[in-house]
Amino acid sequence: MGIRLKDLSKIGYRDNVARSLVVDIVNKHCKHATKEQIEMTLSDILEHPESYKNNEIWNKLAERLSPTIIAKEFTAYDLLDEPLMYKTYGGKFIETLAKQQMNLAMRLPVTVAGALMPDAHAGYGLPIGGVLATDNVVIPYAVGVDIGCRMSLTVFDAGVDFLKRYSYQMKEALKDFTHFGMDGGLGLEQEHEVLDREEFRLTPLLRDLHGKAVRQLGSSGGGNHFVEFGEITLQENNVLNLPEGSYLALLSHSGSRGLGAAIAKHYSLLAREVCRLPREAQHFAWLDLDSEAGQEYWMSMNLAGDYARACHERIHLNLAKALGLKPLANVNNHHNFAWKEEIAQGRMAIVHRKGATPAQEGQPGLIPGSMATAGYLVCGKGVEDALNSASHGAGRAMSRQKAKDSFTQSALKKMLSQAGVTLIGGSVEEMPLAYKDIDRVMHTQETLVEVQGRFMPRIVRMNKE
Repeated sequence: MGIRLKDLSKIGYRDNVARSLVVDIVNKHCKHATKEQIEMTLSDILEHPESYKNNEIWNKLAERLSPTIIAKEFTAYDLLDEPLMYKTYGGKFIETLAKQQMNLAMRLPVTVAGALMPDAHAGYGLPIGGVLATDNVVIPYAVGVDIGCRMSLTVFDAGVDFLKRYSYQMKEALKDFTHFGMDGGLGLEQEHEVLDREEFRLTPLLRDLHGKAVRQLGSSGGGNHFVEFGEITLQENNVLNLPEGSYLALLSHSGSRGLGAAIAKHYSLLAREVCRLPREAQHFAWLDLDSEAGQEYWMSMNLAGDYARACHERIHLNLAKALGLKPLANVNNHHNFAWKEEIAQGRMAIVHRKGATPAQEGQPGLIPGSMATAGYLVCGKGVEDALNSASHGAGRAMSRQKAKDSFTQSALKKMLSQAGVTLIGGSVEEMPLAYKDIDRVMHTQETLVEVQGRFMPRIVRMNKE
């Protein structure tokens, strides 16, 4: 049973953070309660918050409503003298700067554990491929600018011969039903329930971003984001429960567009105002999840993640409908996000995965290579030292600028032709040789994931840089 904002206003809930807490709690814990029961409980909490401070479900709301809450000024923090120990996978193939960035993250006083994935390379703040567990705080910059950036794979009821017989139609569908770049979206009206979410009304920032979210729904960003058709070969007894064999599949990679970028910018700046760190660690400024700003960011981050998922759902639905394809299975996962998870010895922590795939035991995931190399459908093994994570791809072997300086468009076309890949858009910055060897990366994380299938791109759509 849900509850609407106007219902909360009638009861007396006018604080935005308290309202967001109510929405979250009701959605999670009150599915079988009547509206009257929920409203009675909420009225009682509003009048007697102290009585609910030890309640397992309502304690955070009670703390928020308590008159003893005091506004905090900024706090200055020192770093630990030495970084906490952490596990690195495929370390000899990871650049020194990425390791230095991870070492710095492991010196934060709120850090409790970490791991570095084999596709790791330098980023801003936490390296791409870094996994960081913290004690009840969230670091907006460790989640990243593209909140909820994710992979989504749909397997269709068609064999790989579909790629040859209908290649023209598939190329035209990709041109008509995908959009890349900073501006707008598809130019076609897109509908999804995420646009009606209450959270869009709970903060001034989210209210201002709603229009952009509507316009950009179902589109992708720039950089290494893509939508591609290809063939996937599934192994016997695979995690999708599909018969062994080869199928037509659609793989997409993108995130939360302008919505996520604006949320990241706003709360990263706010974190720096309340959490003062030494200059070299400023990007790691955090928000306490018991604070108003922390609750607002957490709510906004989750909304952005759901919006990213909605964009992929629209892309896959539009293309399937245009080509008359029936989906058999779908796998999707975030890789720029933070989760409340149980880590070593039952301890709860906030696990940030910046360019890392969740790999809990039995959890399906996707690890792509490049536009001319294989990607893999995997199943997590739940390795504690890796914080239940794996790589999110092959990882860059050289920067975008270095790739631009090193390769030509004709060399890219020749390589793709030899690999049997058609590219729509794209640039030399995404040259396959600019990425690490995906099979070597997979070899270094055999203890983290089990391969279930192998995907080969055939028709790739990217932004024209």
